[in-house]
Formats: sequence, structure tokens, C-alpha cells
Amino acid sequence: MDPILAAIDAALRRKGLTDAAASRLAVGNPALIKNLRTPADHEKRYSIRALQRLADVLDLELYFGPPRSGAEPAGDFALVPLHAAELSAGPGAAADDADRVETLLAFRRDWLARMGLPPARAALARVRGDSMTPRLNPGDLVLIDTARTDPRRPMKGPEGNIFALRHQGELVVKRVEQPPDPPKTPAEDPRRHRPCPRLRELVLSPQRVPRKALEDASTEVLGLVRWWSHAAKAQP
Repeated sequence: MDPILAAIDAALRRKGLTDAAASRLAVGNPALIKNLRTPADHEKRYSIRALQRLADVLDLELYFGPPRSGAEPAGDFALVPLHAAELSAGPGAAADDADRVETLLAFRRDWLARMGLPPARAALARVRGDSMTPRLNPGDLVLIDTARTDPRRPMKGPEGNIFALRHQGELVVKRVEQPPDPPKTPAEDPRRHRPCPRLRELVLSPQRVPRKALEDASTEVLGLVRWWSHAAKAQP
């Protein structure tokens, strides 16, 4: 039997979950595990991101690398990758190192759970630039939920609309706002007024990204910023 499916089956029994329930919790699609079970004439290729999210749901570990040294954190902690690339709060930062992980930082699993942030969806990056001060300062760490990529569905509260974005090939961290609907004219029939449900444009202070930026894929939402830490400044 496929060793990955064997581990999944054992975890499903331990957690008391069905294939569909675990799949839906992991990726929002009840067919994930069903598709993994589907026989293939060729060597099966797994989606690493989907497997990582499924592993998090099933309390499994997805690991690929050199032999373990025994230096992993205790079970109460999860390792979150700190990416080498910086997110610019001003002009965009180069995205050359966007996927390179600089190190792993340990966060308490129960703290992440209270935020509704599974470790598989978490990523860290540093802030560069000062256009977001005093909210975000140069050198701050931001914790990003990489599954929340729809600016039309921010978190509640005034701080729920700060996103990490790849805009025109550069990495930025900005507030994302949806402009208000245009006012109705007196002659307009209210029955014909249908606000457009899609985001018409991203407003990035001090930049404004037009709607066509979403249509031509020049702007990619990388995730919602859920937490940040201020870097201590050196005393004069």
C-alpha cells in the first residue's frame, strides 16, 4: 500500500474523521483524499501544499530533508518558516528570494489555534520601509495567513485589511481597501442597481492599483497579515 495513504488512514481512524470531512477541513474540497486514492497508470504526483494542510488537520508531520538531529521543538510548538525576502511598506522589494526560507521560528500551537491559523498556512517575513509606520516599522516581523487571499473577505476590525502582495513583480505589505460604490443618480432605477461583487480595484497607500491589475495577474495576494512584532530600536 502507498505509505502516504497508510499514514492518512491510520490518522483518520485516530481522529474519527471521514475522507470527505478531513479533505474539507484541509483544502475546502471533500474530494482531496478520494483523488489521492484514485489509481494512476503513471507515478502519482502529490501536491505538497495540499498534503501539508492535510497533515496539519490529521496531526501528522510532512517532512523532507536530511536525517533528523533530534533538535525539533516539543509537540506544543510548530515551526513557521521565515522567508528571506522582505515585504516593502514603501516602493516594492525584489521578489528574488520570495520562496527561500531563512530559518524556522517556533510558535505555540494553541496560540495559533486561537487565531484560527493552522501552522501549514503560516509564513513569516520582515518589513522594509516606513510608509506603514507606526503600525508596521522597518524590521518588524509579520505573520501571514497564506490561505486568506481574498481582499473582499478581511478580518473584522480596523487592522483586518493588511495584506502581503506581489505587485508587478515586487513584494509589498499594504492596507487593501475596496472603493465605495458610486452614488446613485436621482434618475437611476434602484431595481437596476446591482453593486459589482468583485473587487474593482486595490487601493494601496500611496499606490493605487487599477482593476486591470487583477485581470492581467500583475497583482497576487500572498496572504493576510494576522500578527506583527516591533523590532527594538537601538538607544542613542
